[in-house]
Amino acid sequence: MAHQARKRFGQHFLTDGGVIDAIVRAIDPRPGDAMVEIGPGLAAMTQPLVERLGQLTVIELDRDLAARLRQHPHLTVIESDVLKVDFAAALPERLRVVGNLPYNISSPILFHLLPFADRVLDQHFMLQKEVVDRMAAAPGNKEYGRLSVMLQWRYDIEALFDVDPESFDPPPRVMSAIVRMTPWQAPAVMDQALMEEMVAVAFSQRRKLLRHSLGRWLEARGFSGSFDLQRRAEEVPVAEFVALAQAL
Repeated sequence: MAHQARKRFGQHFLTDGGVIDAIVRAIDPRPGDAMVEIGPGLAAMTQPLVERLGQLTVIELDRDLAARLRQHPHLTVIESDVLKVDFAAALPERLRVVGNLPYNISSPILFHLLPFADRVLDQHFMLQKEVVDRMAAAPGNKEYGRLSVMLQWRYDIEALFDVDPESFDPPPRVMSAIVRMTPWQAPAVMDQALMEEMVAVAFSQRRKLLRHSLGRWLEARGFSGSFDLQRRAEEVPVAEFVALAQAL
């Protein structure tokens, strides 16, 4: 019986064979790689991946799809909301992560994976193109924001290629894109929660100079160091946000 895409799970199933081949080539799975796929759905990408890997772990929330996937002898199925999965406890180190992420919760998933970045070799995701543009944006670009800073301090981010809505069933209303995220080998050491709060404050009034937002936040914390607050948040490079978080 054909599976009906469920709106509450944000399901859009990839059906274009050419796009699937291009994604698998970009991932370049090798036999023995420890890999987990988030949201395998109807296994369009799962099948070519497991053929190359020999074994694959998948995380699927939809119980009907999870039941189907369990019938595959070379799949380990974790039936769960990915936001509840403890990657440190459930999965091996030196992990490769892939997935066609539900667009309605893609940012929360990316933030959920951040603390596990030291265990990850790389991540390849299908996301809304607008989100990939924000992830990869450079300072001074209108797309540059909280997501750019919080992910770029931890990963090298590369937008690979776009995917048309017609490549899915049902077609989403937006363009999609493939992104590669490779964790930096020696990331800056800091309090991640503090960094997250600081960056959120900085971009809370992105049209105003930082003295109106971040300046007051720093003052309340008794910060006595120097930081140029006579500019907008979108003008500040990632490295400067990182240095400020470390100084705090």
